[in-house]
Amino acid sequence: MANEFTLSRRGLLFGAAAFGLSRPASAAETLPKMIVTRDPNCGCCGNWVTHVKAAGFPVEVVEVADVAPLKLRLGVPDALASCHTVEVGGYVVEGHVLAEAIKRLLAERPKVTGLAVAGMPVGSPGMEVPGQAPDTYEVVVFSAGRQNVFARYRGLQQI
Repeated sequence: MANEFTLSRRGLLFGAAAFGLSRPASAAETLPKMIVTRDPNCGCCGNWVTHVKAAGFPVEVVEVADVAPLKLRLGVPDALASCHTVEVGGYVVEGHVLAEAIKRLLAERPKVTGLAVAGMPVGSPGMEVPGQAPDTYEVVVFSAGRQNVFARYRGLQQI
């Protein structure tokens, strides 16, 4: 006589857990905390923080009247300076960099200082303007005396 085998959802989950096949940790558990230093009067910085939080990053915001000394200390080139500076996972992130680019940086772990989006391009995270076409812009990877294009975007879409 053949045995009939049915597996309930609970049984499947129990079995998976018993063999170490439980679901992976959520992104919030694996992504490092960001320390975002910004001017308290900048609205787009708050919108950018909302973007990275939605992507699963834990965020601590530090508000200071002048972010320039921090940029200098962390090695952000003047040409790449923007409105907020972030420290995350041993890297510096300057300006309106997409969360997906930051995740790629953290996964690849290149020997660089960090990523930057110079200025405040329309359509970048935190700089969305309803009814206005997004700019095309570059995410730049930088180190002392060295800058290369890491990715290109039009708004939130990589191109």
